[in-house]
Amino acid sequence: MTERAGVPGARPDGGSPGGPHAGPLAGLLVADFSRILAGPYATMLLADLGADVVKVEGPKGDDTRSWVPPLRGEASTYFLGVNRGKRSIALDLRDEADAAVARELARRADVLIENFKPGGLGKYGLDYPSVSATNPGVVYSSISGFGAGAGKDVPGYDLMVQAISGLMSLTGDPDGPPYRAGISVFDVMAGNHAVIGVLAALRHRDATGEGQHVEVNLLSSALTGLVNHSSAYIAGGVVPFRMGNAHPSVFPYEPLPTKDDDLIVTAANDSQFRRLCEVLGIPEVADDDRFAHNAGRTANREELRPLLTERLRTRGAVEWFELLVEAGVPSGPITTIDGGFAMAERFGLEPVVDVGTGERAVPTTRHPIRFSATPVRYELPPPELDEHGAELRAWLEATQEDA
Repeated sequence: MTERAGVPGARPDGGSPGGPHAGPLAGLLVADFSRILAGPYATMLLADLGADVVKVEGPKGDDTRSWVPPLRGEASTYFLGVNRGKRSIALDLRDEADAAVARELARRADVLIENFKPGGLGKYGLDYPSVSATNPGVVYSSISGFGAGAGKDVPGYDLMVQAISGLMSLTGDPDGPPYRAGISVFDVMAGNHAVIGVLAALRHRDATGEGQHVEVNLLSSALTGLVNHSSAYIAGGVVPFRMGNAHPSVFPYEPLPTKDDDLIVTAANDSQFRRLCEVLGIPEVADDDRFAHNAGRTANREELRPLLTERLRTRGAVEWFELLVEAGVPSGPITTIDGGFAMAERFGLEPVVDVGTGERAVPTTRHPIRFSATPVRYELPPPELDEHGAELRAWLEATQEDA
């Protein structure tokens, strides 16, 4: 990466002492002023791709350091799951000396990601107008719950967004209460959207030299992430409702009982449905006018379901899975998370890698993207609080000439 004009103190590689220098984003310095999940997940993905991520924590550290159990040794597995590849510096932004260090980091950064309350960093001179005044090429990403407008004062927790967005109204049995998803799905989604926005803004900067403010909020991520349900409402005037594990527009596309456990069967088009019927030994069902096409199968699901389950109950879920996958019919047994990792191992995906070496090595989930020329490297384990504070302070407090 070439030195950016107008950015005092920028290094030719954009990085800082001790940072990783491999991967497609090698040379990028990311100032991570985020905590908990959406922001740290985004910055971890950038670190995986080679960016030098400096995690700025308060004196007590990221909240998730104390979110236990589970633990690995004395460390929160929650924290470990979203903070690999980073270096930690603890700064009390209420202390002017520490705030000055933070501002210097922001001045040198290629990317700054934060998820404070909108406007909350302004009093420290770390909001976008302040940072861009001294670092015009910065890509500054803000993640909030409900945007920087009328929703800026509403706390942005994923569970709130699952409720407000309508997701919980879609999750659970039709006659039961609404349920949250098993993970903070919109935090993860917003983190991904932040990465997309940052990479697009970096492409713009490469072409023009201009940085910009990239804003992401959980509610907007949720509404776009509800995809077909959002479209049903805004394009069709239909308010979707809970259907348990059923799909409103496709059948079969749900768990069906077998001899032992339920099996997910997703015959989402006519050819898949025909192959399903052939494997089940009921090819005539695919010729029935009621079931020949998806619209009919969906409308007549109550008549079709018992025809399928009668055959499925003759074998176990895993046996059917093997037969159906061999025939090209999407299906899968319902497992716990250990089963999910075992299936990924079976498919050669190598889902677990070690980050770091020796006693500091920590098993972690493999980055989901594979590159043929610039593979992801797993060098820095999730940091201890302020683990790299001394070296980072020394670098940030150096004169411009030394930097």
